[in-house]
Amino acid sequence: MKTLKTIMASAVAMSLALGGSAMAEGAKIGMITTLSGGGAGLGVDVRDGFMLAIEQAGRDDVEVVIEDDARKPDLAVQIADKMIQSEKVDILTGIIWSNLAMAVIPSAVAQGKIYVSPNAGPSALAGKGCNANYFNVAWQNDNLHEAMGAYANVAEYTNTFILAPNYPAGQDALNGFKREYRGQLAGEVFTKLGATDYAAEIAQIRDSGADSVFFFLPGGMGIAFMKQYAASGVDLPVMGPAFSFDQGILGAVGDAALGVRNSSQWSKDIDNETNNAFVTSFQEKYERLPSLYASQGFDAANLILSALDKADVKDTEAFSAALKEADFKSTRGDFKFGNNNHPIQDIYVREVVKEGDVLTNKILGLALTDHQDAYAEDCPLQ
Repeated sequence: MKTLKTIMASAVAMSLALGGSAMAEGAKIGMITTLSGGGAGLGVDVRDGFMLAIEQAGRDDVEVVIEDDARKPDLAVQIADKMIQSEKVDILTGIIWSNLAMAVIPSAVAQGKIYVSPNAGPSALAGKGCNANYFNVAWQNDNLHEAMGAYANVAEYTNTFILAPNYPAGQDALNGFKREYRGQLAGEVFTKLGATDYAAEIAQIRDSGADSVFFFLPGGMGIAFMKQYAASGVDLPVMGPAFSFDQGILGAVGDAALGVRNSSQWSKDIDNETNNAFVTSFQEKYERLPSLYASQGFDAANLILSALDKADVKDTEAFSAALKEADFKSTRGDFKFGNNNHPIQDIYVREVVKEGDVLTNKILGLALTDHQDAYAEDCPLQ
């Protein structure tokens, strides 16, 4: 198992200090994320965005322990148990994949731990399974897919072929798209999680009579699909959520991604002071443009830090209330939680463009405004 353990000690205090602000006691944070194998780039970006925020805060009373789950649910559970029982962490964060989130989060919050998700937002944890100690700073899984369903209507697509991997986030993805989409489906396919050969699916698309394609294939899955799709000669417009067309993915996909429309609650060209500073500082520190995942890691850390300024993390009820206030400056601008501790937020449509030699995204407009997930009404929290 590849393990990375980072302890924020006095050296961190040399960076941008929170001069003179009143603070409660610090915290020990356990980050379980994917740092090796398929999808490692997503975990690396979450980690780097999170640690940039911790560094900029300049606090010497925040300790972050980081371990690699290798995208394996059983390993993630083992690490979580160790962090809770042996490491005595106060807060858990970091998981990318929804099947890992479902394996870890219910047990963690049942043990009285706070979990702040910088990514995975399965529907089962947003409705009846919501919890006062579970917060998602990114989205509920369906949200970006709902936005693309709404966009498909505007684009006047009436016979879309949809596909996603067969795991909780993939199921949420297609349900989300269908919730907003008003047209017919030329086909609906669930692929194997982690698949890299999409010849059969592309053949189905070719023969389906579709006028467009929507897919959710995060990480290496999306890279493989887009390369094979571009080489196949099938010439239907492609739509997807940011997961398959985000900054860390585009370099590997190449020019096949140009012109693709995708949905995101964040983009590097959101023009506010916090986002502009984040993009600049991330690029300076890591020598690459930030991704959606990096922005979510950065926001997750700043959410936690904002709560630490108001409440003692050992007082779980008070700390959860402080998290709920979301009194931090988000890269997205205004930020608020719904009753189920998931964001209510704007979701944009972006287009993949080239800036010089670099593939990136440009906002075209809003797909959904102040959007809340469909499961919040089933959550008993206020």
